[in-house]
Amino acid sequence: MAAPAPVTAPSPRAVPQRRTRVFALPEARWAAAALGLFLFALVLQLTGTPAWLWGPLYAAVYITGGWEPGWAGLKALADKTLDVDVLMVAAALGAAAIGQVMDGALLIVIFATSGALEALATARTADSVRGLLDLAPATATRLTDAGGEEQVATESLVVGDEILVRPGERIGADGRILDGTSDVDQATITGEPLPVAKQAGDEVFAGTHNGGGALRVAVERDAADSVIARIVAMVEEASETKAPTQLFIEKVEQRYAVGMVAATLAIFAVPLAFGAEVTGALLRAMTFMIVASPCAVVLATMPPLLSAIANAGRHGVLVKSAVVMERLGHIDAVALDKTGTLTEGSPYVADVRPLPAGGLDADGLLALAAAAEHPSEHPLGRAVVAAARARGLPIEAAADFTSTPGVGITATVADARVVVGTPARLLSGPASPPAAAAANLVAELEDKGRTAVIVVCDEIYVGVLGLADRPRPAAADTTARLTALAGTPPMLITGDNAAAAARLAAEVGITDVRASLLPQDKVAAIRTQQQAGRNVLVVGDGVNDAPALAAAHTGIAMGRAGSDLALDSADAVIVRDDLTAIPTTVALSRRARRLVVQNLTLAAVFITGLVIWDLAGHLPLPLAVAGHEGSTVLVGLNGLRLLRESAWHRAAA
Repeated sequence: MAAPAPVTAPSPRAVPQRRTRVFALPEARWAAAALGLFLFALVLQLTGTPAWLWGPLYAAVYITGGWEPGWAGLKALADKTLDVDVLMVAAALGAAAIGQVMDGALLIVIFATSGALEALATARTADSVRGLLDLAPATATRLTDAGGEEQVATESLVVGDEILVRPGERIGADGRILDGTSDVDQATITGEPLPVAKQAGDEVFAGTHNGGGALRVAVERDAADSVIARIVAMVEEASETKAPTQLFIEKVEQRYAVGMVAATLAIFAVPLAFGAEVTGALLRAMTFMIVASPCAVVLATMPPLLSAIANAGRHGVLVKSAVVMERLGHIDAVALDKTGTLTEGSPYVADVRPLPAGGLDADGLLALAAAAEHPSEHPLGRAVVAAARARGLPIEAAADFTSTPGVGITATVADARVVVGTPARLLSGPASPPAAAAANLVAELEDKGRTAVIVVCDEIYVGVLGLADRPRPAAADTTARLTALAGTPPMLITGDNAAAAARLAAEVGITDVRASLLPQDKVAAIRTQQQAGRNVLVVGDGVNDAPALAAAHTGIAMGRAGSDLALDSADAVIVRDDLTAIPTTVALSRRARRLVVQNLTLAAVFITGLVIWDLAGHLPLPLAVAGHEGSTVLVGLNGLRLLRESAWHRAAA
């Protein structure tokens, strides 16, 4: 029987973003119905048809466009909260009560349309971020105990299941490769620009794109706990939280609404006491209630912040809440971790220093160490092997391999017993000239900021390797941009030795270096800055930096895929490990703050102008409705400007 043809799935880079259809929202459907009925009734009224024809249509406008905000307002009243929605409906009913049926219906239509636009903006914002869900395939091929295959929903996969991932498919679960080799495109998770070579023992993630090889993968996380699922759950919380400015506005709104009702009653009652007509007094009072309602003020805050969250999410920055997005704009000090943040977190062999006693040259020393380290999974061991391969050196097979955490490895290479390990353990024996020579090399390399590794062959010190961590290509530029944004240069906080920290700091342009810090020391450094009145942004890799991330005004974790602390303890996560996204997000937050100020100013100008017009002159009700609701829509649309791709590029400039 022929093998099944490979199933080709779209690359995660090309997965279409889900967008909410306008009429999928009930607010949009009710608003459209109200608008259609209003236009039909208006045409009948203007053409002179009897009132019994167009009157019921206007009544239907009140019902279709006003029942949802009216019901929401009544529920708020039951909770002893005066909602703006109920004020708008009351104003419309008041207009109808004095014969201004068309004007009241117009208010209902515009108010319903404004609510539909707000609902659509919120839905589109959520779509922009939750598009990550589409990265995970809906089904996966699970291998059965009998050796067969079955197609199952990825949600049903559990830890211990084995799945087959064919060439071109997206991987259905977080797991570890049991068999097969392939190149996996992990750009959507880690941001790595090139596919990563994967083989047995390597970890893979749901939603990443398999290349040309078939893989057998053991599921290590349930679907609900996968990296993608946890990211989505985290960002969904963003739209449910409110920024401090928003909470302040809502507190003011309650007092404002009560004051507005009292003022409306006064505007109605005082003229009556002086003999004014009931109709005129009521019309002026209803007009005042409309124009003084703080709808635009209420809508001023969240659209810019949610739009900024959505835009950042599309570029691999997951901000947990609107609170965090607002706080990012307030930072005036920055503390950066070293390893995995400013550096790539992947060591490389920078120095190969043979000792005369070993009788090896640099290539011979590196080949020997690589042969011994070849079975190792330690990052330093992999770096040694990679360096030997880069030089095209032959790597002999090793036998009797053992690894001792904190000490090093031991293996037999060509009948020789080879030890590769830390100077602290391998130089702890009796002093000897070879040991002294090795110790001198170790000191020399450590002074340069290297991590020294000693190679011993048949109890003879044959050489020392110096390993270093490469700075990220954008580290210097990011440091400069953060300096410009915060107004002060960043501080480097690291547990690494002082020499390594100083070397990196010099490369990226940092002068304030705090080295050899334990986690609690990093927290103490942050507290000192905070006691000086600074709002500190801490950027770390989310592991040993977790206490500092939690203590900071705002914490950002570099998104090491699968790191629990990176997803759980930070306020925001740079999913794609793109260092330049940090200053861009801070700049985007500050643009959001400026839009909030613009919106509040715009709302205040409209409300003040319309109120003065109504009290000092005669403001027609239709114009009051158009001015009030128009300002609300304008404020909402202004906040949505940050959804555009150009907003991210301007923040990155």
